[in-house]
Amino acid sequence: MSETQHWLDGIVDILREALEGGEPGQGTAFVENTGADGVRYGLLPTLARLSAAQASQEVYGTSVAGHARHTAFHLEVLIRWDRDGERGPFDWKGSFLPMQTSEEEWPAVQQRLRDAYEAVVAFEASQRSQAPNGDLSGSFAGAAAHAAYHLGAIRQLIKVVA
Repeated sequence: MSETQHWLDGIVDILREALEGGEPGQGTAFVENTGADGVRYGLLPTLARLSAAQASQEVYGTSVAGHARHTAFHLEVLIRWDRDGERGPFDWKGSFLPMQTSEEEWPAVQQRLRDAYEAVVAFEASQRSQAPNGDLSGSFAGAAAHAAYHLGAIRQLIKVVA
């Protein structure tokens, strides 16, 4: 008899792939497989390969650092909205700022994104005993789609800055 997949598993798998990249030796839904050299292609490892100067370079009015800050903010708002019941207002435009970062600050920007992602994963784990819930599944699916979008946007910006 096969196990039934939990209603959040597939969504969280996509979020994990967007942020961490594929697992070595495993298939992926949309990012490249981890290479034989161990290179992963999710958002967090992609950011880790950039310098602060590269992340700060403005391209068409935006920057990698701005996208990283905004993606962290979106995940933080998911927690504030779904777990804490906060209803804003939220400064979405301001969440991209500042677009520049220093060599000293760049690791903290990346850590903020990692912390926000880990908070979402922990919140998801706390909801596993709940009945299927459209609001939560929508929030998690939105987080996965949003992170995937910003991964794609950042990868396009990297073509200019790297």
